[in-house]
Amino acid sequence: MTLAPQQLDGTHDAAPGAEPVAPISETLAIARPAAGRLVWSTLLGACAVGASIGLIATAAWLISRAAQRPNEAALGFAIVLVQCFGLSRGFFRYWERLVGHQAAFRLLADLRVRVYTRLEALAPTGLPAFRSGDLLSRLVHDVDALQDLILRVLPPFGIAVLVGVATVGYVWWVLPAAGIILAVALLVAGTLVPWLTGSLARRAARGQAAARGELTASVVDLLEGAADLTVFGASGVQIERIGAADATLTDKARSTAATAGVGLGLTTLLSGLAMWGALAVGVPSVHSGALDGVYLAVIALIPLAAFELVSGLPAATQSLQLSRRHAARVFEVLDAPEPVPDPVHPATCPSADHEVALRHLRARYPGQLGMAVDDVSATLERGKRLAVVGPSGAGKSSIAAVLLRFLAYEGSATLGAVELDQLAGDDVREMIGLVAQDAHIFDTTLANNLRIGRPGAPDGELLAALERVGLSEWANRLPKGLATELGERGMRVSGGERQRIAVARALLADFPVLVLDEPTEHLDTATADAITADLLAITAGRSTLLVTHRLLGLEEVDRIYVLDAGLVVEQGTHDELLAAGGRYAELWWRELRAGENLR
Repeated sequence: MTLAPQQLDGTHDAAPGAEPVAPISETLAIARPAAGRLVWSTLLGACAVGASIGLIATAAWLISRAAQRPNEAALGFAIVLVQCFGLSRGFFRYWERLVGHQAAFRLLADLRVRVYTRLEALAPTGLPAFRSGDLLSRLVHDVDALQDLILRVLPPFGIAVLVGVATVGYVWWVLPAAGIILAVALLVAGTLVPWLTGSLARRAARGQAAARGELTASVVDLLEGAADLTVFGASGVQIERIGAADATLTDKARSTAATAGVGLGLTTLLSGLAMWGALAVGVPSVHSGALDGVYLAVIALIPLAAFELVSGLPAATQSLQLSRRHAARVFEVLDAPEPVPDPVHPATCPSADHEVALRHLRARYPGQLGMAVDDVSATLERGKRLAVVGPSGAGKSSIAAVLLRFLAYEGSATLGAVELDQLAGDDVREMIGLVAQDAHIFDTTLANNLRIGRPGAPDGELLAALERVGLSEWANRLPKGLATELGERGMRVSGGERQRIAVARALLADFPVLVLDEPTEHLDTATADAITADLLAITAGRSTLLVTHRLLGLEEVDRIYVLDAGLVVEQGTHDELLAAGGRYAELWWRELRAGENLR
């Protein structure tokens, strides 16, 4: 599922179903926060290019005048100017790059924070709109590519205008005809050539950002799904898909390089024509006495240096076309609708009353027609434990998503006496904690993973939390104890250890209400039974919602709700539901027999 171009703000010149292209105004507006540094970078760049032109012009005059063998005093000032221009050019260029890159990096940092903030608001129900690899490409490559607005798009045009006018004015003062020739050549090189290369770049860049995103997504799919692809014999197909995406991206890059070559070739041609044009009007002027001979080399060489002003404009227009496409992909993330927006004026989260009550709760996921939860009513009293059970797809995890403000709802869902949709999501998640079936373990130390629950917690508290979840002996056997690295996604720990670490992290956070969403999923029967027993012992006296499809051990919870197709079909205690002989009893005996067969 991808967002259509029409979902972006503004008017886009992409046809329906085509790659979105951001309007020029919106693309350039990205650079607005860096406007101050951008102006300084442009002025410093103008000084650097002006120094280069001044160096060429002064050196040409100096050589021509020296050929006449004047007194040394007549050359002294020119010699000083050559040294001044030569040194200042390097200094100005250094400061221009320094200021420009500072502006670009600050812009990228701010933009990346905006994207991260938006992703946080979209998670988890809004993220399935993007493939993980493509999302990575948007966050890294597309954002990075927008630095070209600061470095390669806006400054070249400003420099060309500032220095171009001054250069043409000087040549006009020396010889008006040469000034006209230089002005026409610069105008053509600064307008028609960028327009031509921009038109070519628009076609060459079409699909390039999307192709890069597809390549990144395909590679990530291969790496993350290597085991499944190997089992089903689909590795070759995925590798072919990567090869096709790489070939497409290579073709796009080749077209882009050809466009850059066209722009550079035309600019070089115009530079040569301007030089020969200056000579064509300069030589007769020298013969007629209208021009001092020492200035002939000046008006002939200045065009060669002056075309540094416009040589980067074709590449700038090309970069602008690419930036518009990268910006559109970033805007797709920034403008994606928030699944559960916070209220404009959030209510205050209750500090004492943490009872959770659901009344005729209904909820559906974005893009789905059917209800994931349909007319569910339940109450989780303070200090009680409630279990929601049922087959996969029954709507159990959807209730947890509603409680965490990850999913919008109809009906009533209250924390204390306040509706959840009247509270800010972050405030709710400070009161209600989640231990998910796919709890993430970060590629850092055990201590840092635990301190996500309570930043700054001392080692003693971390060890106490590990002891509560039955991991104290395991932690003591680790080579570096709490400082042991757990690897990417916790690859150095087992599934059971992963879940226990996640529970320890939640216990450190000390949430008033704890939601355990399928904490034994993907674990073997023995490990799942052990973790279930430990969780029920740990959560005694704590408001806990246990979402699970496993029924063994639920004798300890205060009330059980059985869901099927989003509806509550049974509720009661373990003994009451067994005695009723309904759906719960059927599932319980089936699980019991399966466990005995495994033994």
